[in-house]
Amino acid sequence: MDVVTVEHRGPISIIRINRPDRLNAISAAVAVALQQAFQAFDASDQRVAILSGAGDRAFTAGADVSDLPELWRAVPGVGFTTDKPVIAATSGWCVGGGVVLAMMCDLLVSADTTIFYYPEAKLGTTGGMISTLVTRMPHHLAMEMMLLGSKISAQRAYDVGFVNRIAPPGGHEAAALEMAATLLDQAPLVIGTLKRLAGEIMPVGPVERLVATSRAIARVRESEDMQEGIRAHKEKRAPRFQGR
Repeated sequence: MDVVTVEHRGPISIIRINRPDRLNAISAAVAVALQQAFQAFDASDQRVAILSGAGDRAFTAGADVSDLPELWRAVPGVGFTTDKPVIAATSGWCVGGGVVLAMMCDLLVSADTTIFYYPEAKLGTTGGMISTLVTRMPHHLAMEMMLLGSKISAQRAYDVGFVNRIAPPGGHEAAALEMAATLLDQAPLVIGTLKRLAGEIMPVGPVERLVATSRAIARVRESEDMQEGIRAHKEKRAPRFQGR
């Protein structure tokens, strides 16, 4: 069974975490598969992506503690970038890293059964990326979620502007598809430009900066040029770099 599935509704792609038996927990394989699915979406002619979870019990229960992921891979704007709009569609539990995924999407539709919950302080661990939540909702509510581990309902999240629309139980994907259809009527170049400009204004959290730096360094360390430089040094000759 694929841990992530992709369904096309015309130019709209629905990308789902597909582990309903584990409340769509994000394993290492899920994080990689989400990253690859969104990279493929960005490279395609598809216009809008919806990020959802299989079933109605949970968008995701967060990181799979039995198979910890590199969560950053699945996070919009961190593990992948796209000028195309991404809508999160949540239902049931949205826990831990799931809150990070949802908050980093461009738009958020939630079934009224959605509960946002960040329990890492109770578990004694955190990846730190949740700190960006203070730029997505009022400061004190974000701190309540992070420090007290309060469970936040879809209605409360909507009331403070974190959620764009509330849907009836099981109706989150339908509502997201309706929003996506509206986006299809808009000019793609304008949407891409506005999304890019908005991204330049939004503050970047410390973990996002760390990931970006680590990826840049890894690109050099994994390059053909680095291997050529090492070979040239051993062979006592001038290196022939190719920029790859």
